Amino acid sequence: MGSVTPRDRLMKLLEPVVAAEGLDLEDVTVTPAGKRRLLRVIVDRDGGVSLDDVAEVSLAVSAALDAGDVMGSAPYVLEVSSPGVDRPLTEPRHWRRAVKRLVKADLRDGTSVEGRIVATDETGVELDVEGVSRRVDYQDLARGRVQVEFRRLDETDDAGDDAGDDGDDGDEG
Repeated sequence: MGSVTPRDRLMKLLEPVVAAEGLDLEDVTVTPAGKRRLLRVIVDRDGGVSLDDVAEVSLAVSAALDAGDVMGSAPYVLEVSSPGVDRPLTEPRHWRRAVKRLVKADLRDGTSVEGRIVATDETGVELDVEGVSRRVDYQDLARGRVQVEFRRLDETDDAGDDAGDDGDDGDEG
């Protein structure tokens, strides 16, 4: 039986607060920052996190922390953000959110595979590995990492931020 760490207490306190805002609590870290501490809260959800989402969850997290004593009396700075591209893919939801992305997957047998995520479901992920479909079950995955691409596959699709942009059709400007 291990002891409950400050991180465990923060996760337990903040998970329902973040969930009430429609987000997943991905991680919580506390690091010294001079005379204060930096409390970093990482949140995510399918479709990504907007600045408005971050602002709303920041208020809710701040209120929950003020109501309890989990951070003690020493001053701290609260930072709420979404995970960076370098966040390891360890949960099925991480893989689902990375569909269409190029990933390097480390397998539990010590090997690794690089491919584009085509689809995910309850039990695993389907990768396109150099034009060949390869199915990998979550139980066989140790972790994955999104690979940085200068031109992503979805830049040519009607995806996300480019909605309404019909490409380079000769418009002026």
